[in-house]
Amino acid sequence: MLLYTIGIYITSFFLKIIALFNDKIKLGIDGRKQTFKVLEGNLTPKDKTFWFHCASLGEYEQGLPVFEILRERHKTHKIVLSFFSPSGFEIRKNSPIADVVVYLPLDTKKNAKRFLDLVHPDLVIFVKYDFWPNFLTELKHRKHRAILISAAFRKNQPFFKWYGFKMREKLFAFEHIFVQNEQSKQLLSSINFLEVTVSGDTRFDRVSNQLQQNNTLDFVSEFKAGQLCIVIGSSWPEDEELLINFINSTSIKNVKYIFAPHNIKENQIKNLSSQLKLSTILYSEKEGKDLSNYNVFIIDTIGLLSKIYAAADIAYVGGAMGLTGLHNILEPAIFGIPIIIGKNYSKFPEASDMIKNGGVVSVKNNSELNNELENLLTSKKERGTLGDLNEAFITQNKGAVIQIANYIRI
Repeated sequence: MLLYTIGIYITSFFLKIIALFNDKIKLGIDGRKQTFKVLEGNLTPKDKTFWFHCASLGEYEQGLPVFEILRERHKTHKIVLSFFSPSGFEIRKNSPIADVVVYLPLDTKKNAKRFLDLVHPDLVIFVKYDFWPNFLTELKHRKHRAILISAAFRKNQPFFKWYGFKMREKLFAFEHIFVQNEQSKQLLSSINFLEVTVSGDTRFDRVSNQLQQNNTLDFVSEFKAGQLCIVIGSSWPEDEELLINFINSTSIKNVKYIFAPHNIKENQIKNLSSQLKLSTILYSEKEGKDLSNYNVFIIDTIGLLSKIYAAADIAYVGGAMGLTGLHNILEPAIFGIPIIIGKNYSKFPEASDMIKNGGVVSVKNNSELNNELENLLTSKKERGTLGDLNEAFITQNKGAVIQIANYIRI
């Protein structure tokens, strides 16, 4: 572990240099400088606390149904929510679920001890992954209750290799691990970690709650104007290149397209807009415009996608055409629509399962994308069949939150 700790310090040094040229990394560097000050200003030794840790925004959404139950059950506890990534912290730094939201300090022994001295949690919940050895070592040493939820393990991870014995022992800081699938349980069993429950993915419960909300957005209804609508969610340039080619070349008329890119920086939005041949409007420019006159709507803001999916007839979910990682395909699935994704989805068990189930289609190139979109746009029956499969899949896989909530009664 000495080499690991040295590596952390070396990484920290280089991140400070990279931060001079990278705004996202700079946010993390600057935010971590404030962590202990924020904790000291908001917590006292007498406070009862829970500590929730999420790598980024996706893990926060995954853990939120469980966090909400603990918040409701234990109103006198203070909740500390930590993120590693700026993508999570910057968007959820004012989350009502938490009393204190901070960046997780870099994983050194000194930071782990100081952090836990200040937080002194009655219960710790890590979501999915983000295993930091020094923090886990300190949690185990102090005998804090810690669980891991919605975890998904793969056999090529270091925990299950001959050289991964140091990482393996860190997992035993968790008193219980709730996994998404049977394969993960078997992998943990192979290293003699037996306190495991196959509860599934809490995101199924999370997205199901979306149906209880009002998902109508007037500007989307005005734009759609009763026509078929394809929503391209959390897209990256690799995804957009294929979709732009289809939009610019298809002979199918009376279709509306909504882009909600992952990157909403001005230069990225301008680049996307400039390549589209159809009439295009940005969310930031919509006021005073007759939206029904446009064919493409680019959402250059955040926080609306889960409701926008409710208006879709077909969804394309980005991230898997390149190597950035597939975004949440459960959000559109709950609305009973067919979903198309890229080719690199092997690290996302829900994608593999939903492809096998029949409601999600993976494409590798422009030709495959064009064929799938043309098929779905011209066949209401096909759209209905795939959409029903997706909605049923969500319903069948709910229930993880109840299992976790029953376990953590304290």
